[in-house]
Amino acid sequence: MKSIKKAVFPVAGLGTRFLPATKASPKEMLPVVDKPLVQYAVEEAISAGCEQMIFINGRSKQAIPDHFDKAYELENELEEKGKTKLLEIVRNIVPDHVSCIYLRQAEALGLGHAVLCARPVVGDDPFAVILADDLIDGGDKTCMQQMVEQYTRYGSSILGVEEVPIEETFKYGVIKSTALEDRLSRVEEIVEKPAPDKAPSNLAVVGRYILTPHIFELLENTQKGAGGEIQLTDAIADLLKDEQVLAYAFKGKRYDCGSKLGYLQATVEYALKHPELKDDFRAYLLDYVKHISS
Repeated sequence: MKSIKKAVFPVAGLGTRFLPATKASPKEMLPVVDKPLVQYAVEEAISAGCEQMIFINGRSKQAIPDHFDKAYELENELEEKGKTKLLEIVRNIVPDHVSCIYLRQAEALGLGHAVLCARPVVGDDPFAVILADDLIDGGDKTCMQQMVEQYTRYGSSILGVEEVPIEETFKYGVIKSTALEDRLSRVEEIVEKPAPDKAPSNLAVVGRYILTPHIFELLENTQKGAGGEIQLTDAIADLLKDEQVLAYAFKGKRYDCGSKLGYLQATVEYALKHPELKDDFRAYLLDYVKHISS
């Protein structure tokens, strides 16, 4: 069984919910404290053993390759000024054994199409898909580490899932499944963005996937679905007919950084855990809450 060494990051979206901040800068480059969302996603992939980072990029997204590229002028300036700690941070954004590959999605045709764009690089290997605007704090083990462990046991495609309020099922791919063991179930059905009264459950897929390469054959023939886009969910529904697909309810907390509220929540809670900021920031918050409550 092949191990998971490749991770796909669909980053071609326009990020319209964050305009005007995303007019010239990708939403994946929005910082949570001092790192952009896409860096958290890449670090999660690396933690799970991935060595090839495959970015499905779009127009005006040059900031992403620039972020992961070597910055000679910046490094030289930091070195000359003796800012060794900052220099180390800049140089180690991506370890030497990890490569970054950028592919262009010419049209925004949906998540399924973005994943299909990765086929020339992924080939016949199983691979991970990580959506950067779903920021997940997995604690001791990242979400993708947990999922790779399950893949190593079962060798099947795996979807990262969590329970959502039933009134919010219209935002997600939602599954019906049969329990296998704690946190793990076999997917029986998957529906893209169902209305609450049509949803098979409240168990939603939230931006983490491990997929077998057979998904590419199915995506080739997937027609436009919800929102007039080629949906990855629809191809997974076809995948269920051919092979086992599992759902894993990961340990950890997800922040929906595709929404302004989720992004602000992530910023506050990650700042409260930041080794350099947490004490001062907590004191500020307590003082601020006291002030507005008086």
